[in-house]
Amino acid sequence: MNIKLLILLFNSHLLFVVADRDEQPYAHLKREQETGLQYLQVDLGYAIYEGTTNASTLLNTFKGIRFAEPPIGPLRWQAPRVPSLNRSYAIQASSFGSLCPQSQAAGPGVGPLPTGSEDCLFLNVYAPQNAIDLPVLVWIHGGGYGFGDGTQDLSFIINQNQNDFIGVSIQYRLGAFGFLAGDEVFRNGVVNAGLLDQHLALQWVQSYIELFGGDPTRVTISGSSAGGGSVMLHNIAYGGTLGESLFKNSITSSPFLPRQYGYSDWIPTQSYYAFASAAGCPPQQAYGSSSQSIFECLVSQDSETLKRASRDVSISGTYGSWAFLPVTDGSFLQSTPSQALLGRKINGMNHLSGNSAEDATFFVPQILTEDDLRAWIRQVLPLFEEDDIAGLLSQYPSSNDEIEPTSTRFATTGDEGRTALDVSALATGQQQRAFNIYAESTFVCPSYWLAEAYSSGDRKGYKYQYSVVPALHGFDVAAYLGPPQSYHGPEFVSSFQQIWGNFIRSSNPSIFDHGADYDRPNGSSLSELGEWPLFTAPDRGMINLNQSGGVIIETADLPQAPFNVSMYINPGLNNDFRIVDGYKWEGGRGNRCDYWRNIWSIVPH
Repeated sequence: MNIKLLILLFNSHLLFVVADRDEQPYAHLKREQETGLQYLQVDLGYAIYEGTTNASTLLNTFKGIRFAEPPIGPLRWQAPRVPSLNRSYAIQASSFGSLCPQSQAAGPGVGPLPTGSEDCLFLNVYAPQNAIDLPVLVWIHGGGYGFGDGTQDLSFIINQNQNDFIGVSIQYRLGAFGFLAGDEVFRNGVVNAGLLDQHLALQWVQSYIELFGGDPTRVTISGSSAGGGSVMLHNIAYGGTLGESLFKNSITSSPFLPRQYGYSDWIPTQSYYAFASAAGCPPQQAYGSSSQSIFECLVSQDSETLKRASRDVSISGTYGSWAFLPVTDGSFLQSTPSQALLGRKINGMNHLSGNSAEDATFFVPQILTEDDLRAWIRQVLPLFEEDDIAGLLSQYPSSNDEIEPTSTRFATTGDEGRTALDVSALATGQQQRAFNIYAESTFVCPSYWLAEAYSSGDRKGYKYQYSVVPALHGFDVAAYLGPPQSYHGPEFVSSFQQIWGNFIRSSNPSIFDHGADYDRPNGSSLSELGEWPLFTAPDRGMINLNQSGGVIIETADLPQAPFNVSMYINPGLNNDFRIVDGYKWEGGRGNRCDYWRNIWSIVPH
């Protein structure tokens, strides 16, 4: 039986059993809470934390709050547990907790030795002074499920929204520590441990955010890249049966959706064996042994050995990829996101989804010819056969012969003239063809599917594209969380932050000031329409967030761009926001996203 058929059988016929889940894991700890605390102290039952006040931001900050028992030793690859009691003194919450062990993506160079500590399940709270029943923004960091941390300062976006909400940033296990899969892990522990960490952090918010002045019924979860991908997975968690128990709204920025295989499929199993071998627990050691399994060997290994093994396996894969990723487990993730979203098996009520115009450049190697392109496709889509490759290339037709890698590059308008099918600010020819294939399959189409899934019934789904050159993956984060860059005009930053703030406060991202020019092609404006359009058929209206004006400069050192790229900086930058047809955008992006969703059996996403 070939691999393609095995994947199809897994996704179609596996009988899922939803694991028992504790909806109030902190309830018994809250009984330990006491009154009579000093200013800036909060009693979580299991511990007392004392925060600090920032006189310039007027925020009370609590950094390094432990929300789970350290997942070390026998707790490796187990579901996170609530912390043990530690009430002997007030813990000073003035510095961030340890970062989780880091693993970089595969690519040129080995990179630094892995850093971080397994004892890393901490979160941070940014609360306006005297806060009462404020909405809450939860930020989940990105990093390919292999690196990143929760140290992003949320003060900037809170301040720019009149201190009208509370911010929470969280950490979760990464790399092999958080996303090791395989049958042995499933039987002896848990797969998707990093997602379960996030889930417990969201339960912590429900249990404790009132102590900081937050309203647990008005939580918005958010993230960029793998953080956005994580949000997407919480949107579909437990088959969409959670309702609004953990969050009401969600925001995804370029949600990362790599291939999501079944936990015991060939690819995650090979990653498991590679990790075991790198960690000194080779499969042949356990074969026929009654004393210790591979899993038991891994649990007993020292942390430094495991960190190095996680890093080494991750960097040995396909360019721009990570080895340890979320898997379909039959419980937390019962199906692939594309199919769950199509069936609208979702949690929460409202969603704001975005992507960047140049989402792929960090993740695609140099590609000059169609032979290069075909070879790359075989690597990144291992279930494809030759007829599948032909079908894919028909969706992304070849650029004209006269267009070469050295041809003039420019950012497209999206709906007039040439499109992302053959040109961008960073590439033309086969390189751009590869960029567009990767961007749409991995970041852009998931953002479409999310906005579409929430645009029905009582739910509301909104969509935007961030197009400010260079518009690389993740570059939008600086505009809404800060610090803004020279190519971000002050009006753009203010508008983008208000879009997020309005959605957090009122579940609607519409804005009517800050210099936003919402002109439609027919001459009407968003302020006249009164609302940001929902992402509904037939045109699936979305907002293209761009700028005009400014001073042109040339910049170098951008990924996969061995040449200067023209971009615009202050002064003179003005907002250029347009309502556009998302389905026709970039030469029929909606049709291509339908194509990707329809081939889920060989591209399980």
